[in-house]
Amino acid sequence: MRRRDFIILLGGAAAGWPLAARAQQAAIPVVGLLMAYADDAAGQVQAKAFREGLGEIGFAVGRNVGAEYRWEAGRSDQLREHTADFIRRNVAVIVTSFNLAAVTAKAATATIPIVFAIGGDPVKMGLIASLNRPGGNVTGVTFVSEGTVTKRLAYLHEVVPKVTDVAALLNPTNPSSEAELSEMQEAARALGLEPRILTAASEGQIDAAFATLVQARAGALLVQGDSLFTSRRRQIAALALRHGIPAVGYSPNAPDAGMLMSYGNNVSDAMRIAGIYVGRILKGEKPSDLPVQQTTRFELVINLVTAKVLGLTVAPTLLASGEEVSGYNFCRDAYSR
Repeated sequence: MRRRDFIILLGGAAAGWPLAARAQQAAIPVVGLLMAYADDAAGQVQAKAFREGLGEIGFAVGRNVGAEYRWEAGRSDQLREHTADFIRRNVAVIVTSFNLAAVTAKAATATIPIVFAIGGDPVKMGLIASLNRPGGNVTGVTFVSEGTVTKRLAYLHEVVPKVTDVAALLNPTNPSSEAELSEMQEAARALGLEPRILTAASEGQIDAAFATLVQARAGALLVQGDSLFTSRRRQIAALALRHGIPAVGYSPNAPDAGMLMSYGNNVSDAMRIAGIYVGRILKGEKPSDLPVQQTTRFELVINLVTAKVLGLTVAPTLLASGEEVSGYNFCRDAYSR
């Protein structure tokens, strides 16, 4: 090879090096999200809230951060698989939108930051050392869920005051089930109700639980705030309507799917805060230094069409309560206050 050709060849290779370096520098961090929701309108509301939180701190999905969603991750086998995949790919942050996902991710990695948006007590679940100083690689936002079971039952009792036999549908794999069961039983006794406990940890078990509920002639149903029940809310709503059972859930997506009503925290607000925390971690802050936040926004949502189908009258005093109240014509908002 002539000296001039060698210089040209070397010069061309050298010119390529900065391009390769720039390509590596251009790689953006990727956030992995374990979602309780399906990739539908309800799920996209939560995803949008998360992106809004990221935007508040200077990140935009597709521009300087990537986001990969694993929808309806509430099934334990899929959850472990999705979590392992995120860890293998070394995502920058794992975001969990339900209790079991947070516990699973915490058990799977002590190095990748985890940001949760969950109900229940994260200290009791073993996720963090304390709310103010989480320690380790986990932080996030928790719903103030204490008392919400009591309020859901009270609202249900107000709509169907003659019903004395109420069933509760719980997922035994949910870390908060024991606490919710205790609160439900205490609230039922205070109202003079006879609680009947049903459990389901899979789609098929939901059908079996309803068969038991119908056989027992329970007059109403309290549905736990759980990722499985959120993802299968249409199944639960259809079964409740088929058997003429008033059902109250946790998420506002429950009445949107056809259940009678819901009462619980504003999950979108929690996902927005989770987005802010992810942005702060991407900028260099450590999860151990970010105090766990608590959201105290609540929503009461009533499906007035379902109430009419069930032959129920919703008292004006309930509609005029101090909570945020919305009426749904299934997927259409009839009124809001």
